Amino acid sequence: MQDTLLCSAYLPPVSFFTAIKSGGDVLIEQYDNYCKQTYRNRCVIATAGGRQALTIPVVKSESPKQLMKDVRISDHGEWRRQHWNALESAYMNSPFFMYYQDDFRPFYEKKIEFLVDFNTELTELILKLAGINKEIKLTGSFGKNGADILDLRGMIEPGINEPASPRPYWQVFKQKYGFIGNLSAVDLLFNMGPEFPLYL
Repeated sequence: MQDTLLCSAYLPPVSFFTAIKSGGDVLIEQYDNYCKQTYRNRCVIATAGGRQALTIPVVKSESPKQLMKDVRISDHGEWRRQHWNALESAYMNSPFFMYYQDDFRPFYEKKIEFLVDFNTELTELILKLAGINKEIKLTGSFGKNGADILDLRGMIEPGINEPASPRPYWQVFKQKYGFIGNLSAVDLLFNMGPEFPLYL
């Protein structure tokens, strides 16, 4: 079974985990150049106001290009508190948020220096809570691929390779907005709980 090579992502979308579930272990690219306006530091959730993007501020690099592994999380503003409040407000009425909130809250109370570490730990947590047994490894250099690697870097980004009409599942604000597809996987986890892998 091929391992899956993906870019690092903050609370990745459902399509990210669909790719993971169908392959072997997971390789996260950390030697690519950091790009703005991607899932590397941004996720999208469904709130009472509709789709909402949550963006992690990062320390600006002195050079025009910076490797993902070197991107540091900025302490600018109160983004940790804001993100947690947004997640809590959006999902407090979902069926499974109360069961998982204590697993996620510490990520918004402690400081992790590098974005790739923060993203990887959150992805590992989602896999664990969803009961998906996959090992995540970070790449040791750029461009690792071959017959045993399914390279999906760049394939799961905002507006790219997103399902046109993903299969709906129950969502807190579905009656208000209809089904909103390919949100952060926490939307699926908080709304569907143990059925997460069955949906994938």
